[in-house]
Amino acid sequence: MSDVSLSKIENMIYMIRGQKVMLDSDLADLYEVETKYLNRQVRRNALRFPEDFMFQLTTEEFIEIKKIRGTIDQYGGQRKSPYAFTENGVAMLSSVLNSDKAILINISIIRIFTKLRSFLLLEKGLNDRMSRLEWGTNKIFKVVFERLDAMEATIDTKLPSIKKKIGLKEET
Repeated sequence: MSDVSLSKIENMIYMIRGQKVMLDSDLADLYEVETKYLNRQVRRNALRFPEDFMFQLTTEEFIEIKKIRGTIDQYGGQRKSPYAFTENGVAMLSSVLNSDKAILINISIIRIFTKLRSFLLLEKGLNDRMSRLEWGTNKIFKVVFERLDAMEATIDTKLPSIKKKIGLKEET
C-alpha cells in the first residue's frame, strides 16, 4: 500500500449500531473509483451483501457522522444516506471490485479491523483483571475493617468507664 496510510483508514472506521463500519464514499475514495460505481457493483451483486455485511444509514446516523467528521458540507449534493460496510462487507467488496488496487486496499483494511479487534480483546482482558483486583481489594479491606472494629470493641471494654467531657467549663 503505497500512498494510503493506516491512520487514514483508521479514521474512516466508525462505530454505528454497535458495529465497526466504513462508508461507501470513503471506500470509493480508497479504491479510487466513484461512489456510484462502487454502489452499482454492490447492487449488481446484492446476494453477496446481506444486512450484517452492509446497511444504509438513517438520516440521523448520517447527520451524526457529518458532525463527527466536522464536514457538514462535504456531502452537500448527496441525496441518499450512504451505505455502511462492516468488516465482512469490506472483505466481500474485493470480490466485486476486480482490480489490483481494490485487493491491496482490502488487505490493509482487513488488517486494521483485525488490529482493532485485538485491541478490544486486550481491553476486555484488562477490564476483567481490574474487576478481579477490585473484588480482591474490597475483600481485604472488609477483613481489615472488621478486625479494626473488633480491636476497638476490645479496647473500649478495657478502658475505664469514666470519660471526661471535652469542652468549656461552665462558670458558676
